[in-house]
Amino acid sequence: MLQSQLFTKTKKEFAKDEESINAKLLIKAGYIDKLAAGIYSFLPLGLRVLVKIENIIREEMNAVGCQEILMPALHPKENWEKTGRWDSIHDILFKLEGVRGSEFTLGPTHEEVVTPLVKQFVFSYKDLPFAVYQIQSKFRNEARAKSGLLRGREFRMKDVYSFHTDERDLNEFYEKMAQAYERVWERLSLGAITYKTFASGGSFSKYSHEYQTVCTSGEDEIYLCEKCRLAINKEIIAEQDSCPQCGNKELVKKNGIEVGNIFQLKTKYSEPFKLMYQDEKGENKLVQMGCYGIGPSRLMGTIVEVFHDEDGIIWPESVAPFKYHLLNLSKEGKVKKQADELYDHLIKKGAEVLYDDRTEPTPGAKLKDADLLGLPIRLVVSDKTDGKVEVKTRNSTETTLKGIKEIF
Repeated sequence: MLQSQLFTKTKKEFAKDEESINAKLLIKAGYIDKLAAGIYSFLPLGLRVLVKIENIIREEMNAVGCQEILMPALHPKENWEKTGRWDSIHDILFKLEGVRGSEFTLGPTHEEVVTPLVKQFVFSYKDLPFAVYQIQSKFRNEARAKSGLLRGREFRMKDVYSFHTDERDLNEFYEKMAQAYERVWERLSLGAITYKTFASGGSFSKYSHEYQTVCTSGEDEIYLCEKCRLAINKEIIAEQDSCPQCGNKELVKKNGIEVGNIFQLKTKYSEPFKLMYQDEKGENKLVQMGCYGIGPSRLMGTIVEVFHDEDGIIWPESVAPFKYHLLNLSKEGKVKKQADELYDHLIKKGAEVLYDDRTEPTPGAKLKDADLLGLPIRLVVSDKTDGKVEVKTRNSTETTLKGIKEIF
């Protein structure tokens, strides 16, 4: 892509009303734009990052047999009354009125929609198990929408819902999803610092699990068990002061950002919607359910919180909007021809390239923008490179000179 054709531009200063690193850098670099507190537009470069994150998640969900669907964001009041959550989580719901007095909420989650949906297709034990998922915008009336993409009022969410005949089958799939989540974190370069974290399971399970990425700016307090590579959240540590898995009492306190969670819902939602199946003996039984969430937009913010320096963002290659940032630092026709030739060469090879072909910014401004944008590999063609290309990775200070044909 030619940078001169981007309708967005980098900003000279940080947004004054943003406190978080992710919001400051993403807005300044032109990845996102703030419409209101907790509500952001994803601009061309930002959308490329978000889509890459979502596609990694999508590939791992598909790999364990989940089937993708897309459910409405607008939910009738009646569905939420069945579970009692129209009133019990009233504070976070965006409620609105339709024609003739009908009432709705914008979906913060989709148990109230997916459960009656699958009821139309589940009759026998032979129809189970299966899992469905979607990647969609969710809406929550957050009181503290001040952490950029980490705490939005409108945000992206991948939510899986699984349906089983019994708890044993639910447990097996639960572990399969836990393994799939580990693969997601690895592909996002967060694997080494993202911990499966014991959390309260509420009324339907002793424990649920969160996935917390260790980060100094994280709002959550977690305690790491380095023997098990597990963690316990602040809520659980008040109940017991040791690792629930190995009993280790030497836990390390850290700050974390919750990037995902998995719950065994059991019959919490199948019961009010009478989601049942007939077993081998012809007896009617409630379907066992699980739910599994990951926040792609929150992950985008988390990656920036973890991977940045004083000059800007440092994107992992797997989610960077482009792998290469090609900069022409000369106005001479000969050098421009070399830069154009390199761009064409990379495009023909199938590489993702952002080509800074702009003529107005100074070389210094281009280099500064490149650091801010944070693409993995910077390629510089200038009067000083003498027909070669200066190659530098974003997370290194070292540069090397290569011939055009050596780049890819």
